[in-house]
Amino acid sequence: MKAGPSQEEIRRHNLGTLLRHVHIDGALSRAVLADRMGLNRSTILGLVSDLASAGLVREELPRDTGRAGRPSLVVRSEHDRAYVLAFDVGVDRLTAARVGLGGVFLDRREAALSAGHRGVGEVTEVLAGFAGELTDSARPGTVCVGVGAAVRGLVREPDGLVRAAFHFDWEDEEFGEDLTRRLDLGLPVAVGNEASLGALAEHLRGAGTGCQELLYLHGDIGIGGGVISGGRLLGGDAGYGGEVGHLVVNPRGGRPCGCGARGCLEAEAGERALLEGARRDPSATGREAVRAVVEAADRGDIAARAALHDVGDWLGIGVASLVNVLNPRTVVFGGTLREVFLGAAAQIRSRINTHALTPAREHLRLRVGELGDNAALIGAAELAFSRILDGPLEALAHAGPTPEPRGRR
Repeated sequence: MKAGPSQEEIRRHNLGTLLRHVHIDGALSRAVLADRMGLNRSTILGLVSDLASAGLVREELPRDTGRAGRPSLVVRSEHDRAYVLAFDVGVDRLTAARVGLGGVFLDRREAALSAGHRGVGEVTEVLAGFAGELTDSARPGTVCVGVGAAVRGLVREPDGLVRAAFHFDWEDEEFGEDLTRRLDLGLPVAVGNEASLGALAEHLRGAGTGCQELLYLHGDIGIGGGVISGGRLLGGDAGYGGEVGHLVVNPRGGRPCGCGARGCLEAEAGERALLEGARRDPSATGREAVRAVVEAADRGDIAARAALHDVGDWLGIGVASLVNVLNPRTVVFGGTLREVFLGAAAQIRSRINTHALTPAREHLRLRVGELGDNAALIGAAELAFSRILDGPLEALAHAGPTPEPRGRR
């Protein structure tokens, strides 16, 4: 028979659970924490004391209670004691951030990604340079407890191998291993698909907060997706789950897709399809280009309206199929799909109502993302925080102090 958890394992779990609550939800009273965790107040007091001694939380008076009498103290995470490094490898931009507990952005760097410098080595070199600047700017006594990165491609979960990133021409690239080596922080880099991490971010801190069954669709040059099921990110067998952009919606005579197939959702409802249909310059890509088409359609531009109608059709058909399979409570449209949804909501809803089963869609909510271009970066940060949230005191003990700034060595 398997032995039950030891007292130390229970304590470690409870410390992580309490820290997770205040990390995600902000300041909470001991009474609320006791109720959520099913523990008595003296146990909560002990857990708070341990985390406060480690510098991970503090107790303080609540802000603007609006109530008479002495308010109860609340527990809040200390955002500048432990931090993570988060990276987002975008289609045309590299972004890095130092993020503190509570999801607070402490510092940030970004640079344009030019067409001639998209190799894995070149990308990880830039990110490692950003990491050096970000750790240099951290105050003495703080610790880096994790590193996370979002990549637009098929990412193997255990080791961060990028099996394919069609927009970068990457195939079986050891991105996670290379970045871990270049950073030399003694911490493995956790790597995830950008849309999956966007789903995690919107679930925890955005339009899907509190929703346990969520489908997130992210548009840029292609269409990516992430699925939250039972409150957890659905990764599949090896981390490739959520590639909804390659759901075939138009197999006969469909547009060619970068994956080699025809009629994929991202080929029929992606940025290129919209811009070509609206007779726009195909080189003028990105959110502003998509927004310009939506605005032109709103003003009555015939080509723009037709293009938006067609894209809305295919997007609605794709979402209907996913609703039938996944039965989400909420579908969130992020990236450039935010603009597309706002311009073609009626068409998308019509297709969902026509093609999705009534029981699967009767409680469905359609939302636009609230985190904007930061969704993948926030998701990468949350991925990096998982280590300290699983075992706060152990993660601190193994992290070590922030390296001495390079200029002081």
